[in-house]
Amino acid sequence: PATGRFLGPRSPDGKNLPALDIFRILYNYAYMEINHATAAFAALSQETRLDALRQLVKAGPAGLAAGAIAAAENVPAPTMSFHLKELAGAGLVRSRKEGRSVIYAADYGGIRALVEFLLADCCQGDPRLCGPYIVKEACA
Repeated sequence: PATGRFLGPRSPDGKNLPALDIFRILYNYAYMEINHATAAFAALSQETRLDALRQLVKAGPAGLAAGAIAAAENVPAPTMSFHLKELAGAGLVRSRKEGRSVIYAADYGGIRALVEFLLADCCQGDPRLCGPYIVKEACA
């Protein structure tokens, strides 16, 4: 059987990014089920949410304030808050309070779990095709 190895984002000096919760990543990686994938795809099927997630992925682990995302998308703040909560409920973003602001960041573990779900049987495990996303190592 093959085992999967998570290739998480790293800082320029090669260390794991501190904002990532390795236990959450491993949980998401190991236990992505069809209902989780369905919820993630449902959340991503709306254009504003997809654009917001792309902004958050680009912003990195530091994330962005909900108001900044709303302004960039030209969407009212309450509407954007609704969309961000949908993404959070699907396991694709996380939030934290900083003073009076809510900061959202991409949940790279959740996103990777969704990619792993899609590529679980990619090209019969050929790492030349799926390697940039999921590395499969054959056990001898």
